[in-house]
Amino acid sequence: MHAIGLYEFGGPEVLRVIDLPEPHAGPGEVRVRVRAAAVNPADTLLRSGTLARLFAGVPAPYVPGMDIAGVVDEIGPGTETALSPGDPVMAMVHPVGPAAGGYAEYVVLPAGWVVRAPAGTDHAAAATLPMNGLTALLTLDLLALAPGSVLAVTGAAGTLGGYLVELGRHAGLSVVADAAPADEDLVRRSGAAGIVARGSDVAERIRARHPDGVAAIADTALVGPRLLHAVRDGGRYVRFRTAREPGGQEIDGGGRVTVLTPFVPDYAGRTDKLEQIRLFAESGVLTPRVAAAMPAAEAAEAHRRLEAGGLRGRLVLTF
Repeated sequence: MHAIGLYEFGGPEVLRVIDLPEPHAGPGEVRVRVRAAAVNPADTLLRSGTLARLFAGVPAPYVPGMDIAGVVDEIGPGTETALSPGDPVMAMVHPVGPAAGGYAEYVVLPAGWVVRAPAGTDHAAAATLPMNGLTALLTLDLLALAPGSVLAVTGAAGTLGGYLVELGRHAGLSVVADAAPADEDLVRRSGAAGIVARGSDVAERIRARHPDGVAAIADTALVGPRLLHAVRDGGRYVRFRTAREPGGQEIDGGGRVTVLTPFVPDYAGRTDKLEQIRLFAESGVLTPRVAAAMPAAEAAEAHRRLEAGGLRGRLVLTF
């Protein structure tokens, strides 16, 4: 089968079309004929070598990709599943291991990792939902904020930030979000109750709007420690990269603010959570965000575009 992989870590140019043995579903597994794979920041971390420690002892090639959508085309013997061959599905993939990522024509997964795609959603749109949707849902589950609490979201015009705004609104939270002037309408449509301008002093603008501080901040823009000023005593700050990852910083709440780091693989195989994402998309709570669909062979260009920034949605590779 064709896949997009790399034999050495580096810049986008290391990505290439490779041929791999076609996998088949074993007991408890289903095989997905991948039609679309979203391109996420986590994929660029894998490609660059930032996550190389996770692949210690695993021979190349390495295949990135955490989000897929396609159709079930093989069900392993004895597998208990409500899915049938031909069903349109979506899944989150954990690409640690030989050729285990989603940038491939076929991906084999435990049946519980795969759910039907939202009705009325095409493959490209469905591929933007699993990993980012689960990350947003995990974040809100960890925060466990009471309805009416104020949640601040940085990077609200991005995919993860936008999903946090939408799910936060659905959970009954009052969401204040940052936005550039050109993105204000987008962020407002996502459900933000208040908008502040982006910039280095965003914490001061949030605090001016909420003098006692907000209950929590989800920092998808990786603004860092200066955001702690906007959080009330006893509040929470959510970071999405550790200090050892690009853009991540050491964050110390000083006993005043609790710092949380969601780890989305904790929700790998949580069929119930992925089903929630499907239902949220079907009901209009979550809006899939596709910046552009590109042939899989253009994966290197997709990584360049993602790392250049400014996208309002996910780039999606098509197979």
